[in-house]
Amino acid sequence: QLQLVESGGGLVQSGGSLRLSCAASGFTLSDYAIGWFRQAPGKEREGVSCITSSGGSTYYADSVKGRFTISRDNAKNTVHLQMNSLKPEDTAVYYCAADPRITRFNIATKMRTTNFPSWGQGTQVTVSS
Repeated sequence: QLQLVESGGGLVQSGGSLRLSCAASGFTLSDYAIGWFRQAPGKEREGVSCITSSGGSTYYADSVKGRFTISRDNAKNTVHLQMNSLKPEDTAVYYCAADPRITRFNIATKMRTTNFPSWGQGTQVTVSS
């Protein structure tokens, strides 16, 4: 059974950093692209970042470019999202999701649709001003 578990969320001051982790079990992580999404209260879920199965291609939303970095360790079945220079508007529940069909050709489109088949339960990130 495919399972994704997020960790690393918390409360941080504006300008601070957090590192989120997405631990995968029940499937071979190297066969899947992993995306990070977030949803703030009263707002739609939005795609934040994504990395293809090989790690060769990445996607970042304009709002996080230059501040967030996605990486993966297939040997440890884990994907990380390093978040630096955090802003209050980054406050949201962050989710990781898996999709075996993403390539460097459709990564941006897939992230805009947020249509991934498998999701974790989310971790709360709160950035205080």
